[in-house]
Order: sequence, then C-alpha cells, then structure tokens
Amino acid sequence: MKHQNVCVIGGGGFVGHHLVSLLAARGCRVWVPTRRRQRVIDLAVLPTVEVLEADVHDPATLRELLRGKDAAINLVGILHGTRAEFERAHVELPRKIALACIDSGVGRLLHMSALGADAASQSFYQQTKARGEAEVMAIGQAQGLAVTAFRPSVIFGPGDSFLTLFAELLRLAPVVPLAGAWARFQPVYVGDVARAFATALDAPETHGQVYPLCGPRVYTLEALLRLTARTLGLKRWIIPLDRSQSYLFARLMELKPGKKLMTRDNYYAMLSDNVCPDGFPAVFGQPTALEAVIDYLRGTGPHCGYERYRAQARR
Repeated sequence: MKHQNVCVIGGGGFVGHHLVSLLAARGCRVWVPTRRRQRVIDLAVLPTVEVLEADVHDPATLRELLRGKDAAINLVGILHGTRAEFERAHVELPRKIALACIDSGVGRLLHMSALGADAASQSFYQQTKARGEAEVMAIGQAQGLAVTAFRPSVIFGPGDSFLTLFAELLRLAPVVPLAGAWARFQPVYVGDVARAFATALDAPETHGQVYPLCGPRVYTLEALLRLTARTLGLKRWIIPLDRSQSYLFARLMELKPGKKLMTRDNYYAMLSDNVCPDGFPAVFGQPTALEAVIDYLRGTGPHCGYERYRAQARR
C-alpha cells in the first residue's frame, strides 16, 4: 500500500523541514500542524503541503487531523525543559497520537525516538524518550497499528542546532571551555534520517521494528569541536572539562536566562555513549560521512542553500 496522505506532527522542526520536503518531492500530500503557521510558512509554498494551526496535544484535534490520512509521523521532541515538559512532549503526546491513529483509522505510524533512550537513565530526556517509544510500540502491537520507531544519534546538517551552535561559539570566543568533552557520538546526517523515514513509510518489513540511526564514524565531543574549528579555519584554545567541572558548568548554564547552552539533564545524557555498534541499517542505504557535507558550516557549497532559504523565511 502506498501511503500518499501523510500528517507530519513536528514537521516544522529541523528534521521535519527535510522530511516534509522529501515527501513532497516524492508526490505525497503532506499536512503539517503547528502552533503558529507563520513560523513554517516556507513549507506552505510546496505544492502538496498544507500547513495549518492546531493544538496537537488535544485528542479531539488529533483525531480530526488524522481523519482520512494514510499515515502519521511523530517528530516532536525537546532537548531542554522540566520533567513535566519532557513527559508531555515525549510520553503523553506519542500516546495520544497512537490512540488517535486507532480512532481515525490510520494504519501506519512512524515515531522519532532517540539513541540512548533508557527508562533507567538519570536524564529525563532519555527516560521519557524510552517510555514514549515503549508506549507507541505496545499500542501498535495490541491494536494492529503498524509502528516503526527510529533512534538517531545527534543529527547534523543545514539548520541543525548542534554543529551550527558550535560554529557560532567558536566564531565568538578564542577560548572555549568544553563540558562533556569525553562524550562519544556517532552523528547522522539529516538527509539520511529523512530518507530512512520516507523509505520505511511503504516498507512492510519495517513494521514493529526499532532502528538505531548513526553515521559511519564515532567522535568524541572534543573531536567534533576541533573538526568544526578546522572547517571554519579558526585557531581556538579548547579546554576539556572533567566530569565534576562539566556538572558545575551545566548547573551554571541553567541559571542563564533565555536559551540554554547546556543543562544537567544534558550532562546526564552524555554519561553514556551515543553510538550504534551495528552501524546504519542496510535497508535504508549507506550513511553520509560528516566530512562530506560539513561545508554547510562555512555558508558555502551545495549543502548551505537550504540554510539560507530558512534564514530568509525567518526560521
């Protein structure tokens, strides 16, 4: 069965922009609910995409959104927040979406989990991602809903809030104290994540499966920061902080008003490796090397056009 009518919840975010564009290019009709339509108006120019304002946390609204659709995709996630906010985004909302699929006759659900999701973790992010994943998989198995979940490592690419944030810091500061320098990641390209979701949509062999998604190489956080500096042609003094220093740094960052650079929850998440021992799933092709596309950080090359487009659209 071809799933041609798809509702992408969280489609206005980083991964969502790439996935919605890919689905539209493949001829799908895509609905993107959002709290503020103006913030994702750049997606509305795509001919098969409809952006509409809606409260996706309301079960009745969800059922209406999903009525008549072939599939639903949940990309909602937050990196910072209170325990209650993590619960609402990562546990309660996925449960509501899965149940709304059942009530609305939608037979296919793709769910964004996270590598390192663990109900026993000290990190509320990892705890709630694990519980949300478990709930949608259980509902799918019990109710006949075909669910596939994905667990990506940190995702990089034009529009990210990972390497792009490092680049901004390095441009501003000649000396960079680095909390969590030891943490190990296997970054995955956003285009590969979008391709995995789009491929799984019509692949029955992926039903009921949970797929880790990683790139081809493992890096420490310190190695990623140094690679970013070299890419930008910057000479910077990077000071790795040990675990006690990193915890104190995270605690101090929590006191900073506005957007958080790091929190203690992020620190707890970095205590475990964020890697895929088995590599990228062969069913979704080959992963893209970070070094092959990192030119987007310089604002030059074929991979930065999307970033400029989003900036022009005030994203």
